[in-house]
Amino acid sequence: MKNELPHDLVRTLLAVVDEGTFDAAAAVLHVTPSAVSQRVKALEQRTGRVLLTRTRPVRATDSGQVVVRYARQLARLEGDARTALGMDEVRESAQTSLAVAVNADSLATWFVPALAGLAQDARIQLDLRREDEAHTTQLLREGEVLAAVTSSPDPVAGCSVRRLGAMRYLPVAAPWFAARWLDGGTTERIASAPVVCFDRRDELQDAFVRELTGGRCPASGLRHYVPSSEGFAQAVTAGLGWGLVPEEQAAPGLRAAALVEFLPGRTFDVPLFWQQWRLDSPALATVATVVAAAAGRSLRNPPSA
Repeated sequence: MKNELPHDLVRTLLAVVDEGTFDAAAAVLHVTPSAVSQRVKALEQRTGRVLLTRTRPVRATDSGQVVVRYARQLARLEGDARTALGMDEVRESAQTSLAVAVNADSLATWFVPALAGLAQDARIQLDLRREDEAHTTQLLREGEVLAAVTSSPDPVAGCSVRRLGAMRYLPVAAPWFAARWLDGGTTERIASAPVVCFDRRDELQDAFVRELTGGRCPASGLRHYVPSSEGFAQAVTAGLGWGLVPEEQAAPGLRAAALVEFLPGRTFDVPLFWQQWRLDSPALATVATVVAAAAGRSLRNPPSA
């Protein structure tokens, strides 16, 4: 039927997107580049849409991303079915690789210990992609990952969502920095003091200052960018600026008096959610279970059992 999406054409499009060129996809699929081009054109004719931009590397258009996402779901379901039917001839081929997007602070604190629950299951291989919690849903939309830790409660189309709890951040600084820049803890001084940010997409400190000032202004333009969760905490401890540090990471510095809370009792909570594709995948269900259990032990205000 004309409205069907033939699996061989869908797989070909996925190979082109993953490999970046028609030639590379042809090598993986063991066909000629001409055959790959013809398959992609046939799929575009069936859908009535341009699915790829012919750049180097090629990129999926918005319509192409829909097909790529479907292709990844199809591959995941086929892999699970082959494993369940015992059709894989060697142990390695029975392994399931799951791509999951996780924010840096979760990776540095509670998420990796959660994976201990998977240590005895050699069939599951994780491909973790580090991304800001406000942007992990984009990887879901593009079909790059099967699941993500995200700050968005709104499910991506085709995904389910569950609340994990909240990651608590503490506004901290080196004692000498606080004495010089934040003495008195007034909102004006905080808003003008040097600040540490993770990267140029990190809006956490800005959101905190806006909350303090009733939305009047973001954090200071005097800022340092440190794109590492551990490095971020070290930069704050070194006195480069103040910052919001996960309470688990801030605790040692506070105990050693290397850090101080310049607004004692004031915290900033970021709600976290688990989003995943709606797939009947035992491996994905296993990962979701161990992540939810770890979040319940580590995050603030987890959902009741």
